[in-house]
Amino acid sequence: MILKGFEELKTFLSEPRNIVIIGHRNPDGDAMGSTLGLLHYLEKKGHKPTVVVPNEYPDFLHWLPGSKNTYRFDWQNSQSKKAIEASEIIFLLDFNALHRVGNDMQNTLEKYPNDFAMIDHHQQPDDVKYMYSDVTICSTCQMVYQFIEMNNDLDLIDKDIATCLYTGIMTDTGSFRFRSTTSTTHRIIANLIDKGAKNDKIHNNVYDSNSYGRLLLLGQALTNLQILPEFKTAFITLTEDEKKKFDFQKGDTEGVVNYALSLKGIIFAAIFIEDKEQNIIKISFRSKGKFSVNKFARNHFDGGGHDNAAGGRFSGSIEEIIEEFKALLPKYKTELKTSYED
Repeated sequence: MILKGFEELKTFLSEPRNIVIIGHRNPDGDAMGSTLGLLHYLEKKGHKPTVVVPNEYPDFLHWLPGSKNTYRFDWQNSQSKKAIEASEIIFLLDFNALHRVGNDMQNTLEKYPNDFAMIDHHQQPDDVKYMYSDVTICSTCQMVYQFIEMNNDLDLIDKDIATCLYTGIMTDTGSFRFRSTTSTTHRIIANLIDKGAKNDKIHNNVYDSNSYGRLLLLGQALTNLQILPEFKTAFITLTEDEKKKFDFQKGDTEGVVNYALSLKGIIFAAIFIEDKEQNIIKISFRSKGKFSVNKFARNHFDGGGHDNAAGGRFSGSIEEIIEEFKALLPKYKTELKTSYED
């Protein structure tokens, strides 16, 4: 764990401040839950916080308390920049490096004259003045809870804060099934329920609000599933044409890679998604056991994340990434074979 400048930050926040809170590009449940959870907490402390996200986030997260007042940097550029310019500090949540917000927003943040405070659980964080980093914690939302606890403010957690934080912990732990879900996580979840988080409603809002197109897209993804049993590996592909065919919306591919990982005998899974807007192939990796997809993504696909969940990117076609991916696997055959051995 890295806890840097906490007491100084606590002193800085002892009087009302204009604050901007930022999550990563293509925000997921943990990014939105943590930014909005921190927003509500800071409001209760007398600050004037604003959440700015780089781009659109999934429709199944739009119900989160406070989301309607969030600025999108790509769409509400002038409002976003005014909020950033007026702020006295910027909180960076659920990402470890400025490039994770995208080029345009990164350029703005690199010119920011004041200090950053980072709360994040990804490996190899950038160095900023104030930092709370812990790669062993399952989600940034759990870290926001523990940040509130470090400030002796658990009594300030209300239904809105609890709902936001519960959502991020739930989504980043795969509904509490990943190895990073600890007994501490479950105790925190219990307290969030006691504080007003409606676990059944939150689950329904996130996982039981599929569009017809999203289910058809999932069917296409599963049709494209390929298995490489000699490497205990499976992967899925989705082209831009396939996404358009089923009216793709932001968030429609969330969690699809886990279907490949759910196969018996598979410990390494990937999904390769064509993204014409960014002119890249977006990649998500998942693994079981000791095989580190964080290292794999960093070494080969300009990415990273966690040991069992990471992302990356590739400049080229779907056919080219499949060829490159398959060519890499023999180098990791022993690691993949022994991933579950002590």
